[in-house]
Amino acid sequence: LGGRNRDALETLAQANALTRRVFELDDRAEIERNLDGVRIVLNCAGPFSQTCEPLLEACLRQRIHYLDITGEIDVFALCHHTNNRARHEGVVVFPGTGFDVVPTDCLAAMLEQRLPDASHLVLAFEAGGGPSPGTAKTSVEGLAAGGRARIGGEVVEVPLAWKTREFVREDGSTRTAMTIPWGDVYTAFVSTGIANVETYMVVPEKTIARVRWLRHLRWLLAMAPVQKFLKGKAGQTAGPDQARRARSGCQVWGEVRNAAGRQESLSLMTPNGYALTVSASLGIVEYLLANSPAGGYYTPSLLMGADYVLKLPGVR
Repeated sequence: LGGRNRDALETLAQANALTRRVFELDDRAEIERNLDGVRIVLNCAGPFSQTCEPLLEACLRQRIHYLDITGEIDVFALCHHTNNRARHEGVVVFPGTGFDVVPTDCLAAMLEQRLPDASHLVLAFEAGGGPSPGTAKTSVEGLAAGGRARIGGEVVEVPLAWKTREFVREDGSTRTAMTIPWGDVYTAFVSTGIANVETYMVVPEKTIARVRWLRHLRWLLAMAPVQKFLKGKAGQTAGPDQARRARSGCQVWGEVRNAAGRQESLSLMTPNGYALTVSASLGIVEYLLANSPAGGYYTPSLLMGADYVLKLPGVR
C-alpha cells in the first residue's frame, strides 16, 4: 500500500497484513524511492487529474506498469499521449481498470464486433450506492469543465446535460438519463474506432434540471476558491457503507448504429461499482503478473478482450 496519510495507511495495512509506504506526489525523488522494487502501480487516489501525471512519469522512468481507476477524459488523453514512449520502455499504461470503464468499454467492443461498420455509439449506466470522496471531487471538477462527447472522431465540449433519453431496465421499466462526460468518450474510440460517442447516466428528473441551470454558473464554478471550497465539502463524503453497497447493483446499456440505420444493442447487469472495480482491477493486476504483454497504452477490451467483463463475479 502507498499513500500520504500515515495513520490511515497503517490501519489498513495492519488489517490486511500488508506492507505500506508513506509518501507525497510532489517530490520526484521521493516517488522514485518508494517505487523501488515495484512491478505494477494501481493508482486508486482521485481526482486523477492531480495524481496521475507524477505517478505515471515515475512509472515510465522506472519501467513499472501503470494502472488506475480513473474515469476522467483528460486523464485518459494524458495516458494515451505516452503510448509511443510506453511501447519503447515496455511499460503497460492502462487507466480505467474499474467500473470506469471496464463494463462500458467491453460492451462497446462487443457491439463493434456485431456491427463492424458502426458510426455511432451510445453507452449508459444506472449505478446504485453513492460516490466516494474522490469521485465527488472529480464531479466538482467536471461541473466546471462542462460536458463532452465525441463527434466526427474528435472530443468536443457540449453543454452540461446536453441530451436526455430513456433506457429500458431489465424489469421492463424505463429510466431517464442525461449525457455526462464519461471516460468512454475518449476510450471507446481507441477500442472500436467508432467516431461518434455519447455517454449517459441515469439520474432523477430534478437533477437534470439542476445541472442545466448550472450551465449559467460555469464561470463561477471554475474559480479556484470555489473549486477549493466545493472539493473540501466533497472530501467529507463518507461513501456508501458495506450494507448499502451489497444492496446496490448496476445496469449498463450499449447501442450502435451504422450509416444505413442498422442498430445493435446489449445490456449488462453488474454488482455495485465498488465491487466491480475491485474484481476488475485485481484481475488485470493478476494478468500482468502472469503475462508479459507489449508495452503501450491499453483499454480494457484491448488488453483483456471484449468478454473480460463477463468473467467478473456477479456480471450477467
